[in-house]
Amino acid sequence: MTTQTIPQKTNKRGFFANFKFPSAYTILFILIALVAMLTWIIPAGQYDRVMNDDLGREVPVTGTYQSVESNPQGVIDVLLAPIDGFYDHNTYEAAAIDVSLFILVIGGFLGLVTKTGAIDAGIERVTARLHGREELMIPILMALFAAGGTVYGMAEESLPFYTLLVPVMMAARFDPLVAAATVLLGAGIGVLGSTINPFATVIAANASGIPFTDGIMLRVFMLVAGWGICVAYVMRYARMVQKDQTKSIVYDKYEENKAHFLGNQNGEKLEFTMTRKVILAIFAGSFAVMIYGVSVAGWWMAEISAMFLAATILVGLVARMSEEDFTNSFIDGARDLLGVALIIGIARGIVVIMDRGMITDTILNSAEHMITGLSSVVFINVMFFLEILLSFLVPSTSGLAVLTMPIMAPLADFAGVGRELVITAYQSASGLVNLITPTSAVVMGGLAIAKVPYVRWVKWVAPLLGILTVFCVIVLSIGALIA
Repeated sequence: MTTQTIPQKTNKRGFFANFKFPSAYTILFILIALVAMLTWIIPAGQYDRVMNDDLGREVPVTGTYQSVESNPQGVIDVLLAPIDGFYDHNTYEAAAIDVSLFILVIGGFLGLVTKTGAIDAGIERVTARLHGREELMIPILMALFAAGGTVYGMAEESLPFYTLLVPVMMAARFDPLVAAATVLLGAGIGVLGSTINPFATVIAANASGIPFTDGIMLRVFMLVAGWGICVAYVMRYARMVQKDQTKSIVYDKYEENKAHFLGNQNGEKLEFTMTRKVILAIFAGSFAVMIYGVSVAGWWMAEISAMFLAATILVGLVARMSEEDFTNSFIDGARDLLGVALIIGIARGIVVIMDRGMITDTILNSAEHMITGLSSVVFINVMFFLEILLSFLVPSTSGLAVLTMPIMAPLADFAGVGRELVITAYQSASGLVNLITPTSAVVMGGLAIAKVPYVRWVKWVAPLLGILTVFCVIVLSIGALIA
């Protein structure tokens, strides 16, 4: 049996011929160090805060910014940041340890289900039935993820779907990036066009003192049009890869990805037994229960993790696994996602350094002064780009709303802009940035699961981000003019 040699893309221009971009871990550590350096340069400051009973959180008070004693972050702080990132609770976000543990439980669950052969058998049936129409999966799935994003801010809950979709997309002759884009862009455009998302639109509206339904039609338009733009972009790439695998931006990892995601598919047709059908039903039902729990029952990571642990045990019983096989399969699956769990803590370390260095409010105060006294169209666009900058520092949509809306929304009254348009600018900026920001556990974790290098993702998605940015600017400008 001969082994196919995959040609490598090379760069013959001197030094860059052997240059290799750093991994996600290295990129995050560099960012932690850079933010720590900024705490030595940017003056420390803080707003007074009051408890908002509707939000259940403290919010900053306009006009109360004051300088405080600086707390520059040193080498020890940089080394501690990834560790503290796992369990540090701040004003805007919960600790990362709950998400990391959820990832490990999901890994064990997926490892066990994969061991039974149910997923591989199901993939064979799906690809056989969609033969010649595989690309239809993209708009349908992106619509479902967008619905999750606009309704309840689907984020960490999307991480399990990367492991599920990559082998499906590869079996359909696409690549891991198509799977990652389907999930990340689908849920992301839903958050960008949030309509009733309690973690973005509702919190921002409460912090701004207006009903969350104000401005909803403009957001519905942004949701639908944005979904269409993203679907067209992904499908264009997917067709190109399906026609010629060498066009894939991860083609140099083709054999490695094939072995990892399709290793159990050795050409032999798997029997779709009743046991495997029941296991797949449990598998699908678990995700349905997860979505219900988060959107209706108020669940978060602990409850979701417990539910998947129960589903894992149920799968083991249905498959009639021995205790040894059950334990080994679960641990092997968790081990596969250990790197993802580590990335989540490291990414949160950036926020830890920024908050402990007392520079978050200083940056917000500078933004407040920049937008004072501008015309309506200029105001809303400057607001949009300022929120983009702040979104890199605070990737949490709810955290960004609590931080910025009590300051930014009242300024809209002086610019003749409705507060609902400020909310639309905030969530558009946050949704846009959270498609690429390395401070987001969802971005870094999802790409790590799909084995898509972060730098390649940014390079691929950059043109789309440009298109979406222009789209948002046009919509916001029109909204300001007709206000």
